[in-house]
Amino acid sequence: MEGGVPEADMSAFRECLSLSWKNPYVLRLAFSAGIGGLLFGYDTGVISGALLYIRDDFKAVDRKTWLQEAIVSTAIAGAIIGASVGGWMNDKFGRKISILVADTLFLLGSLVMAFAPSPAVLILGRVLVGIGVGMASMASPLYISETSPTRVRGALVSLNSFLITGGQFLSYLINLAFTKAPHPWRWMLGVAAAPAVIQIIFMLTLPESPRWLYRQGKEEEAKQILRKIYDNVEDFNNEIQALKESVDAELKNTEKISMIQLLKTTSVRRGLYAGVGLAFFQQFSGINTVMYYSPSIVQLAGFASNKTALLLSLITSGLNAFGSILSIYFIDKTGRKKLALISLIGVVCTLVLLTVTFRQAEIHSPMVSFDDSMSFRNNTCPDFKTAVNNDKWDCMTCLKASSTCGFCAAPNKLQPGACVISSGSTNDMCAKDHRAWYTRGCPSNFGWIALIGLALYIMFFSPGMGTVPWVVNSEIYPLRYRGVCGGIASTTVWVSNLIVSQSFLTLTEAIGPAWTFLLFGIIAFIGVFFVIVFVPETKGVPIEEVESMLEKRFVQIKFWQKREK
Repeated sequence: MEGGVPEADMSAFRECLSLSWKNPYVLRLAFSAGIGGLLFGYDTGVISGALLYIRDDFKAVDRKTWLQEAIVSTAIAGAIIGASVGGWMNDKFGRKISILVADTLFLLGSLVMAFAPSPAVLILGRVLVGIGVGMASMASPLYISETSPTRVRGALVSLNSFLITGGQFLSYLINLAFTKAPHPWRWMLGVAAAPAVIQIIFMLTLPESPRWLYRQGKEEEAKQILRKIYDNVEDFNNEIQALKESVDAELKNTEKISMIQLLKTTSVRRGLYAGVGLAFFQQFSGINTVMYYSPSIVQLAGFASNKTALLLSLITSGLNAFGSILSIYFIDKTGRKKLALISLIGVVCTLVLLTVTFRQAEIHSPMVSFDDSMSFRNNTCPDFKTAVNNDKWDCMTCLKASSTCGFCAAPNKLQPGACVISSGSTNDMCAKDHRAWYTRGCPSNFGWIALIGLALYIMFFSPGMGTVPWVVNSEIYPLRYRGVCGGIASTTVWVSNLIVSQSFLTLTEAIGPAWTFLLFGIIAFIGVFFVIVFVPETKGVPIEEVESMLEKRFVQIKFWQKREK
């Protein structure tokens, strides 16, 4: 096995399941901390459906793409702040306090959003929630990693990833449940207050991370917690010995941590290469455009109805959660590195499929009928009326001409339709004739292929790149630097996330969804080679031994071969 650790005689997944009756205390620690992942997933996923109804209540949001992107991405900007501050807070005040602070921000932000009277106040609530997300994104997996037995550490950290995707799936269910409620987006965004309160109650009854306590000189308190985590006396003694050696070595170095010191320390520098790089490629392979804008992507694929878009997006979200369950099984069986490679190769193939599908949908877009458009009289799109070559207009030309115009499809959606101004009266006129109204995408025979492509993308991404970066970043850094380096990696996640989510709708308008997906595919292709060269395998390696592993030469082109001890 990579890293020089004897291979387990049974899968870590089966051993993880056996904890439910052998040592439920470990699962209680992991699940309670993992609620932070649930909140993380819910608050990042819920906006995709809520945005459809926010556009209905605030017409300025409907007309301005940048405002839609701002509502989504300001939470990510907040997450950058949360991740940056979270690294320092984790080391200074402990993992438990960091999680409780994140919960408080989740609670406040949810209430502010639920009662927001304007887009500006809504954005403020998104910032508060985002700071909580950024803190939880590193505090929860770090707490789980440091309170888990070595043999099942990957599986239990993957539980946090499962709860993230489960939170996203739950957000889609909640979105569907409130589609008939008055101002449905307020309910969708406000529901997140409930799990925040639940986690606050749970965390108040749990101990601090034993590794953090040990480093603070509270050795007896740490030992009491570790005795509950390790039933086997030999495992307990080995853990204490390894922890003591690790902490003693770190305490000898009282020099203040600086970026220069981080880069000079070989094991930390190499860990940052791998951890930060994985965080970058996780985001720039496009996953959060799918999660944040999934209903919008479904509409781009030719499904006009808000409810239909939410329902179909629920499928992709469910597959994301299912993929996280698979990762719990494979992360400690297959290994982090190989799982990431399989995942990225699948992502590249599915992004190529999406590129071809959306390009074909653009080419075969239904034409605009001059007579049908003029039959709407004063509601005909002004750009269409004044265009010299309007006989060559198709649905995509109509939607790109002006943000105020939409396409009223013919009863047979692929036949020529009308290009008209988007307004309440126009929408009603279109609906009376049982015709679908399109403002985001166009009718297409390729819509179902796009949905299959999205589903395959999620199935490849979720078990590997959805989980591996979080697991690797929770275990690859020496204890003294873990909070700071974890903060750097989390900040990388959220900065990358901000760039991708803030630019996605703009990119689809500028170059079209087909070339946008191709761009993500090229980046994912580069990511394959990055993982092969720079990411070491940490499967089965005790946290205290990761540092010595990284001190050795860790670049390994022939990743399928066993690493020398």
